[in-house]
Amino acid sequence: MMNLLKNSVLLVGASLVLPMAAGAQNAPEDLLPPDMGQEEAPIQDPEYDAPTDGSVQEAFDDEFRTVQQVDPVVQSWTVEQATSLVALIEGISAEGLRPADYDVAGLRALIAAGPGEALNKGASQRFVWLVEDMRDGRTPMSGRTQWFVMDPDADRYRSGSVLKTALETGDLKAALAEVAPLHPDYAVLRNALAKATPGSARYKQIQANMDRWRWLPRVLGSQYLMTNVPEYQLRLSVDDKIMATYRTIVGKPGRTATPQLAEVVEGVILNPTWTVPQSIVKGEGLGNKVLGNPAWAARNGYKATRGANGYISVVQQPGPGNSLGRMKLDMPNKHAIFLHDTPARGLFNSANRALSHGCVRTERAVELALTLAILQAGLTADEGVEILNGGEYTRVAFQKKMPVYITYFTMASDIEGKLSTFDDVYGRDEAVLASFNAPRMANRSRVTDEQVIVIEDDPRASGA
Repeated sequence: MMNLLKNSVLLVGASLVLPMAAGAQNAPEDLLPPDMGQEEAPIQDPEYDAPTDGSVQEAFDDEFRTVQQVDPVVQSWTVEQATSLVALIEGISAEGLRPADYDVAGLRALIAAGPGEALNKGASQRFVWLVEDMRDGRTPMSGRTQWFVMDPDADRYRSGSVLKTALETGDLKAALAEVAPLHPDYAVLRNALAKATPGSARYKQIQANMDRWRWLPRVLGSQYLMTNVPEYQLRLSVDDKIMATYRTIVGKPGRTATPQLAEVVEGVILNPTWTVPQSIVKGEGLGNKVLGNPAWAARNGYKATRGANGYISVVQQPGPGNSLGRMKLDMPNKHAIFLHDTPARGLFNSANRALSHGCVRTERAVELALTLAILQAGLTADEGVEILNGGEYTRVAFQKKMPVYITYFTMASDIEGKLSTFDDVYGRDEAVLASFNAPRMANRSRVTDEQVIVIEDDPRASGA
């Protein structure tokens, strides 16, 4: 069995090594969002807005730290350039956006009045709106249910810089394209939108899912993991090409629904332990059961300790019956969400796999863990198998952090490359669709005010 596993790992690893070597200069940490890499992101405090006029300027907070360096978001426009902007707005529906959001009639009136301050401000404002919607997404935070991704694109592609480039080159469309999503699936949706009937349910669903791509970082990384919750699939990708896929089990609808995240994997844990949440230790009486029935506890791998204050902690030891299976990905985050194995592998045959308490259970998880350990930590397949067979808790640290994206697309290219629709298992489409039926919101906050639900995962088969 282990030989078959090792061969499978080596095959996947070989398919990854060649494209990785070709793009070695684009290592994962070089392409991570600023908050995920080794260096800190530029400070961007909403209490201290950067100047919007003059040449390149610096804004400082009250401690005299640099907040951001920006180009102005008002530039001089000729009538010819503003006329090109009209054409760009009128054709923006090809990107799933609404021309009505950008007040073409008002822009035409400014053009008719001729060059001057009013045209400069009006044209600049409309172009910046286009940049914001193409770069960050049109859907306001209120429409992004359980979405906690820190998108760095507004810092990487500042509106004023994009505007300046557009006017200097004279190619507004090309400048705007420089902030559009790069992933091939966005182009697939764009092509599908061109064939859909405007206003139809299919058209609106494509619009919503195109916008979801804009919520993510434009550059996902040269190597990354991405799971699409409604599809119940995980992809291991290199240069946006799928190298391996794994079926998944995700959170049940409701409070245990899996949130949308962008995190980094720092390592893999082979033969993990499971620290049982107090909701189970105390709420279900597991602590007293483990202490009161040592034979049952030993059979199921549980160890319990009672503190001087009576507090009971329970840890399930590594082993074939461990509720986390043989591996988990070490991806620290405030939601306590991670990807892991499961001993209840028969559940992967279910059509509806929204069964967990929030974490993502992964099919062929050991294969995935060893593949990543080989590629990201320099482990050999033999060393990985030896660790697994040893049965001891082992953390294998990565040399380079690897991005992992937990996404929610109800229309996307499936693992076979076919554009497909997926059940809206958490009912998250409604808020996105409603936002497209409402006027564009001027508030461009990129910080959600949604509650972070810390998952107390119950990975036991009965907790599925």
